[in-house]
Amino acid sequence: MFLNGGKNAFSLYDFSSHVWPLLDEIGERNGEIAEAEFPTVALDLWFEVGAEDLYLVIPILPSTAWAGTLVGIRVELAPKNISDLIQRYRAARDEGRAKAEALVGGAGDYVPWPKSLSAYLLEELRREYELRYFVLDHTQFDSKFRAVEGYLPLPLGNDPGGDAVLKSLVKVDFLNAQRHLADPSATSVGGGRSEDLSKRLSRFYQRNLDQRQDDHQALKALFESEVGLDKHLAEVFKDTLERLGRLGYPGLNNPRLEIKSALNPASIMSQDARVHYIVGEGTQAIMLPDTYNGLGFKNLIYMVVEVLDLQERWKAEQEERAPLHLIFIEEPEAHLHAQLQQVFIRNILDLLVIPGDAGGSFASQVVITTHSPHILYERGFQPIRYFRRDLVGSDQVTEVLNLSSFYAQEAEHRDFLQRYLKLAHCDLFFSDAAVLVEGNVERLLLPIMISKAATSLRSSCICILEVGGAFGHQFKSLIEFLGIVTLVITDLDSVTLLPADHDGEDDDDVELEIEAEVAEAEGVDNTESLVGSDGPSVSACGAADRAPARRYGKKCLPGVAGAVTSNQTLVKWLPGKLSIHDLFAATEQEKETPADGTTRVRVAYQTPAPVVWNGHSAELAGRTLEEAFGLENAEWCQSAQQRRLGLRLRGALADPAALAAGLHKRVSGDKFDKTKFALGVLTARPEEWQVPRYIHDGLIWLKAQVDLEVEAEVGGAGVGE
Repeated sequence: MFLNGGKNAFSLYDFSSHVWPLLDEIGERNGEIAEAEFPTVALDLWFEVGAEDLYLVIPILPSTAWAGTLVGIRVELAPKNISDLIQRYRAARDEGRAKAEALVGGAGDYVPWPKSLSAYLLEELRREYELRYFVLDHTQFDSKFRAVEGYLPLPLGNDPGGDAVLKSLVKVDFLNAQRHLADPSATSVGGGRSEDLSKRLSRFYQRNLDQRQDDHQALKALFESEVGLDKHLAEVFKDTLERLGRLGYPGLNNPRLEIKSALNPASIMSQDARVHYIVGEGTQAIMLPDTYNGLGFKNLIYMVVEVLDLQERWKAEQEERAPLHLIFIEEPEAHLHAQLQQVFIRNILDLLVIPGDAGGSFASQVVITTHSPHILYERGFQPIRYFRRDLVGSDQVTEVLNLSSFYAQEAEHRDFLQRYLKLAHCDLFFSDAAVLVEGNVERLLLPIMISKAATSLRSSCICILEVGGAFGHQFKSLIEFLGIVTLVITDLDSVTLLPADHDGEDDDDVELEIEAEVAEAEGVDNTESLVGSDGPSVSACGAADRAPARRYGKKCLPGVAGAVTSNQTLVKWLPGKLSIHDLFAATEQEKETPADGTTRVRVAYQTPAPVVWNGHSAELAGRTLEEAFGLENAEWCQSAQQRRLGLRLRGALADPAALAAGLHKRVSGDKFDKTKFALGVLTARPEEWQVPRYIHDGLIWLKAQVDLEVEAEVGGAGVGE
């Protein structure tokens, strides 16, 4: 809108929602209004300029002493004259109210236009606002392109003028999502607008390709020989069809495209060429019209032809051509299945390379808006600009996050995160909230647990990430960067530390190594202190800078004295504690990120819960999900009918402690099948068992966070109506 549409493209609806009540408040004031108080909309554009292109940006160089590669220009939609605007608004308001009062019976509840300043600008914005242009000095901005406090850019002069400068630098085109592409012969009610692919290709031919220069020769060819025209069409479409052929449409028999004429003597020159799909070879080939192929492949061809058409029109401007061609493509995934989405994004940049001009001054760049995790899968982190919604008071705001900066800052875990998300979960970027779970069992059971404990979450977009306790903390930086509400469901994983000289071999119960700093001063017991993400804390002997030792731990029940956790998520993220005693004592506030932070994260792990068995009750915690489930559903799990779960124990179990010991031994054994346990729970009726308390409490917290966000959005929806 700033680059192509001019001021007439804007309306008051393009201002943020909080602007409307601000305008109405300004409109009710008396006296003069300060210019700084009036809302504006501004766009900063930065261009990276090489020495060979310097002549293009001379009008927007901030000074003769400019050095570097970045030049910038600000385009601002602002009032032409605030005092005149306010005067005209007040005059229109007073005149309308005076006429309303003069009506027979008075105005009553009737409020004439303009009843407020926002109502006035809704009609008069184009007259009252204008576009202004300013030169930006990169030395007055930080690394995130935020201006230093007090910086005022210099206005751009009228010769050649900001509009002319921008048009000489960048051309913008927009390709809308092709939701309407359909069979043009369809007559179903409500089918909506349809687009014939053959007609689109004909327009492309008429506008861009090398048509015959002699109309009479073309007419003669049309009348004398349909074969001649078919050959002509094949020649002019050759390059385009070859470029389409690179897309690699998946299938056993890849259809080829061929353009053939559809002669009509009554309208020879305007007759559409037709796309046909050819299946088979030689005499066995079958030719089908374009309506007999799926919407996905038609849409893929349509978008590519449209993009190439936009590029051809830009190239045709020749001397006046802007060096940068920026193409916005809206949601290319419409109608495309997963493989075609990846084919499109994989090839679109290659298709836009101009033969003989690669690496030169002229180039096409593409911006794609998408909700497709398959498109993100192909591109990785760096090209992503993530739009994060947030609420500031009652105002909805959006912050655009540049993941290339995250990639540069997060060197430690970025490769792991990128590989993991590419393999499994690019949908994290499109979720209302995320749940990080320990393993496959939690992933399988969580949907039904959500149905039991927090039903409303089923209506939200929840991304379930299977990360494991050993890797969950590596998602900390990404979750905090994106600001996604996150629940981390993980296991307590209690162990007792083995002697420092233990090599961890020949013992099935030995966990992975644990990082712990061990006091070595004489007379001080071996107190293990936490190693967090910020380095080791001070140990009992005060050695803060000593490298952490690697110790093995042996699986044990959580109630064993001196037990610690081997789960690095609990140690290095939340609640940031090593000993089981401290984890049990952690408050709800310690299990969550601070309330004043931008990211809301809570951890859920096993804590003591009431267990009733054989007439006895006790507060016990399981070491893993399976143990916690078996303890809190003791009667059900130990019944003969639930033998398939794998938790039923032989022999008499005197009390809850004996049950806990038996479950721990069973679950820790090599023969226990966790997936079989999960499937056994899924095949049972949900009302027969209860969700372990730690997961239940975590889901209730997550529900409250998501519901709060929804309520705030609904509550603020009326602003500016």
